[in-house]
Amino acid sequence: MRLDAGLVFLSDSRTNAGVDHVNTFRKMTVIERPGDRVLVLMTAGNLSVSQSVVNILRERLERSDEENLCNLSNLFDAARHIGGIVREVYQRDAAALKEFGIEFNASLIFGGQIAGEAPRLFSIYAAGNFIEASADTPYFQIGESKYGKPIIDRVVTCRTSFEEAAKCALISMDSTIRSNLSVGMPLDLLIYESGALKVRNHVSIGPQNAYFNEIRTLWGDRLRQAFTELPDPDWAHF
Repeated sequence: MRLDAGLVFLSDSRTNAGVDHVNTFRKMTVIERPGDRVLVLMTAGNLSVSQSVVNILRERLERSDEENLCNLSNLFDAARHIGGIVREVYQRDAAALKEFGIEFNASLIFGGQIAGEAPRLFSIYAAGNFIEASADTPYFQIGESKYGKPIIDRVVTCRTSFEEAAKCALISMDSTIRSNLSVGMPLDLLIYESGALKVRNHVSIGPQNAYFNEIRTLWGDRLRQAFTELPDPDWAHF
């Protein structure tokens, strides 16, 4: 989410290749150079593709004589750089994957702030192209998003506070977890405050997290209460 106050990121950590092959892998990568830049990358889709992209990005960071995420001067160029690496991986792996009936499937959310410009947020597609969040579209979702999207649509605007945005993101994720076995805990929640050029808060939320369990229980109770209070259909005047 791209808010007036800064950025909110939330990712789960479950991947699966069928009900017998469910694993946990972190989907959030953070690159932080306090005072200069904070960059956050989240991935969804084919795990081998997304891990290849992240590993190449990390390798490039070690080469100061090449373009990398720590020597680019703005977020647009950084998003373009990531898109280029996605295309590199496609050129290398897509044909081989297709031979085995596997789709080249990867999507990424990339955002953060580099000194000298405002926080920005991008959604990067499997073709390497990307779009940027705006005041009218202040958030992106990738992966399994259909169950939680309506909640964010009703709540989040650019003016939403960190607290409200984080709460909304967690409820959205809980709705997805309840409806899809391919999404699961632990969750990674990161809050970045505009202008800080360092991470404000980055927490891992597991199944025993007291706050998460409290709000998911209250949300379920309030939904049932609201549903019960809705008027029944009047069949005579339908």
